[in-house]
Amino acid sequence: AAMVARALWALLAALRAGWCLLPQSGYLHPDEFFQAPEVMAGDILNLQVYYPWEFVSSSPCRTVVFPLMTSGVTYWVIKSLQQLDICSSCINSYTLLVSPRLLFTIFSFILDYSVYQLAPFWGADPWKALVLLAGSYVTLVFYTRTFTNTLEGLLFALLMVLVSSRKSSGSSAEPTSSSLIGVITTAGFFNRPTFLAFALMPLLYWAGLIVDSQKSIKTLINHFLKFILCACFTASVFITADTFYFTSVSLDNLYSTNMSSLIDVIVQLHDKMVVTPFNFLSYNLNPHNLALHGTHPRVTHFTVNGVMLFGILHILAISAGFKMLKKYVHQLMLVRWCYRGPPGLLVHSEGSPTLLLFYFVPLAFLSVFSHQEPRFLIPLILPLVLFSASPSRAVRWKLLIVVFNLLGALLFGCLHQGGLIPSLFHLEQLIHSPASPGHPRHYTLLFAHTYMPPRSLLNIKKTDVHVEVIDMAGAGEETLCQAVEQQASNFTCSDCHIFIIIPGTVRATITKCGVSFKNETLIFPHLSMEDPPQIRVLSSGNWRCQLGLYILELNR
Repeated sequence: AAMVARALWALLAALRAGWCLLPQSGYLHPDEFFQAPEVMAGDILNLQVYYPWEFVSSSPCRTVVFPLMTSGVTYWVIKSLQQLDICSSCINSYTLLVSPRLLFTIFSFILDYSVYQLAPFWGADPWKALVLLAGSYVTLVFYTRTFTNTLEGLLFALLMVLVSSRKSSGSSAEPTSSSLIGVITTAGFFNRPTFLAFALMPLLYWAGLIVDSQKSIKTLINHFLKFILCACFTASVFITADTFYFTSVSLDNLYSTNMSSLIDVIVQLHDKMVVTPFNFLSYNLNPHNLALHGTHPRVTHFTVNGVMLFGILHILAISAGFKMLKKYVHQLMLVRWCYRGPPGLLVHSEGSPTLLLFYFVPLAFLSVFSHQEPRFLIPLILPLVLFSASPSRAVRWKLLIVVFNLLGALLFGCLHQGGLIPSLFHLEQLIHSPASPGHPRHYTLLFAHTYMPPRSLLNIKKTDVHVEVIDMAGAGEETLCQAVEQQASNFTCSDCHIFIIIPGTVRATITKCGVSFKNETLIFPHLSMEDPPQIRVLSSGNWRCQLGLYILELNR
């Protein structure tokens, strides 16, 4: 059984890497592009991009450190390869999409390492847990995308490894990673302030280990002092980097031997200091701001998002949680009424009860906020697979787990907004096709009823004024027709090309706009949950058109 599990994990790991390179066509959420790759493509490759509000407002809410360390590094590499003539066309829509994803896919194996290290400590079967992890569509799809939530999950995994240490004799080891714990906690906080919800239980567990294992108050203070000093140092690094990036502090005086010049830089840094997590919290604690992004019932994470991501494993964890809660309440009442003494519950228990706290405490804290998206919960896959892979907890739902993850991978990895990325690949080839000398072509690309298109994938330099991208988002029929008619009447050059990119479910709307098209390209598959196809249409012969994305070229 162990050999089969090892082979299955290796196969799933190869699938994770291979599907990243294929690449995956599904488009999960605009944040996978606009919180790192899009910004770095504009800064490092000088491409036309759309800078999201988190990076251009007077109160920036996202640190630039992690985008620079991930997408920034990969874009710098492909830029250097092209400049050195090692690869003449390294910068194209494929490499712009895949290179950051590939780095995140490599990073995703930190999860696998963490599970393998943690399983013996928490009483789980290592290979059973690894198969559950590698076979989850959350790992295959979400953890290979450039989300800040992905980094949050990886940092949470590292934090759990650091606080879960055991001696060779089997007893809990004395914590020796206070400095690293401080660094990871602070880095996670700057990546996403919600990291504190995930870090709370590991930090309490770590603090309990320290208190239990120390006889000397001096050693106890030493652990916490290391944690605080390293946390402060890490915070200063992030604040300095963000301040230089988001403000106009001059770097010319930084290397000056003139003391007054150095003092000027220090004064500027102090006056213009940028602390992105505080801006993030200030923005998100305002209910009006959250409403702009969508509000949900407080139980959405428990009742919908957990099931959507983890399926039966989430339901089984809830069931086990209720049983354990009932058991502990019963024990508490028994001790109180029969023995009239303090309850004999372990403050520092290991195994299933603690893992359930590692799962449900962050879930409860995230449920306080009214804006609840499924991806916010992806870090919880680690304690969930460890809990589910306990030897005493036989997986009786193997077939259901397999079918659930197959459907999840198909929906989110292929179908969901699945035509948009291939359409950008197609348009990039059109835009960069050879043109007649002295007759530059002008392209207008109008996107409607799709997710926000990442302009970086078109590979257009900022100096190129011959391409215009218009994002109509979910515009109504009248507004959309007005925009299309306006573009149709604005042919100002002999070689102008206007393309309308819309889902098949909105194709009928465009026919009412009174314009004609000379070319139509259908990209399959594409599923828009905002404009879903009707069941009766899918059952007809027109289903392929309904599950596709159209690229329509306007006729003059």
